[in-house]
Amino acid sequence: MYKITIEQIGRDRDEEIVIRCHELGDEVTAIINKLKKSETILLGTKDGETFRIAVKDVCYIESVDNKTFICTEKNVFESRQKLYELEELTYGTKLFRCSKSMILNIGKIRSVAASVNGRFEARLLNSETVVISRQYVPALKEKLGM
Repeated sequence: MYKITIEQIGRDRDEEIVIRCHELGDEVTAIINKLKKSETILLGTKDGETFRIAVKDVCYIESVDNKTFICTEKNVFESRQKLYELEELTYGTKLFRCSKSMILNIGKIRSVAASVNGRFEARLLNSETVVISRQYVPALKEKLGM
């Protein structure tokens, strides 16, 4: 059995994960591999340049008019990949499908509220509001522990 300690820190400090173990066995290696999955990098273009975007910095990914956009708190990048490809690439991270045309980062949600027809609205840290489609509300609730 592992002892898990969580310390909540201010946004002015960098997040870090420290693993203390007697030996680097299969279980610890599996945990490390799962953590590394969250370091997934996406590629997006803006003004003719290609940028590396850490999954943790993504607010949401949206498909509009057959184009895919990766939105961070300060920038919007276009991706050459389709939404379903980015969903597969980010599987196991904090990103999840919240509608037919959007993947949302659960870590960027400030608050959620029930909306009409079984939908939810999520207010993000950057003050944007996105709609969670009815069919994806159970996944949202599970990820939030509701």
